[in-house]
Amino acid sequence: MTTATFPNTPILVFDIETIADVAGARRIYPELVELNDADALAALTSLRRQEAGHDFMRLPLQRIVCISALYIKDGQFSLFSLSADKFSEEIILSKFFRAFSDTNNLPQLISWNGSGFDIPVLIYRAMQYDLAAPWLFEEGERIKNMRFDNYVNRYQTRHLDLMDRFSQYGASRREAMDVVASLYGLPGKTDIDGSMVGDLVANEDWETLTLYCESDVMNTWLIYLRWLRLTGVIASPVFEQWQAQTREFLTLKTTAENTPRHQAFLQDWQ
Repeated sequence: MTTATFPNTPILVFDIETIADVAGARRIYPELVELNDADALAALTSLRRQEAGHDFMRLPLQRIVCISALYIKDGQFSLFSLSADKFSEEIILSKFFRAFSDTNNLPQLISWNGSGFDIPVLIYRAMQYDLAAPWLFEEGERIKNMRFDNYVNRYQTRHLDLMDRFSQYGASRREAMDVVASLYGLPGKTDIDGSMVGDLVANEDWETLTLYCESDVMNTWLIYLRWLRLTGVIASPVFEQWQAQTREFLTLKTTAENTPRHQAFLQDWQ
């Protein structure tokens, strides 16, 4: 297939999955110190419900167990996951940050709610380790042209948070990606959602977890293509070419049994 026309800048679409950081919580809630992990998690969940009326943990206590990303450069796709069955959280972060190490190839970063969740979690968690990602947080002090083209400032687009942009930066209701993806005939969420990540990790079901995270990435990418068409960056024929190229890529990305790894995604993609 002929590669569709696209900007030279690499594209990095990403998503993270997290679980509660019980070890970190013990440093914040002394009453958890003497409890085993299971009891500490139950107590932490109860405390969180008392604090906030729900059990969604504070962002600093979201331990990263998977980062999935789609990297596109010169028309070539790479879809991968960095998960806790293979890497420590520190290594997951350091490997992800390598995408921002070359100032000549800094990617266009794409997310859904990355500004509200993923990036803040990356910051909180990375600061626990001896890590640095200077160009991800550069605002023009060292590279002048990044003063008005960086990942940090909300109204710049080097990091495009699609949820933030669709809502006009909160002027209207922020919608879940599943709602938007389903509207456009994309798979959206299937049988898994974020509330099940803890159980998947406890059961060491890393295959399901990484498939879920990668599916979120692919939904985000396909929504981004529609954004590019809407904003006039690409025309409809190019949009169709990229959709076809994406489908071909997923079809050819196979398992050891020589079946498409994302067969369910392809079947649900109308």
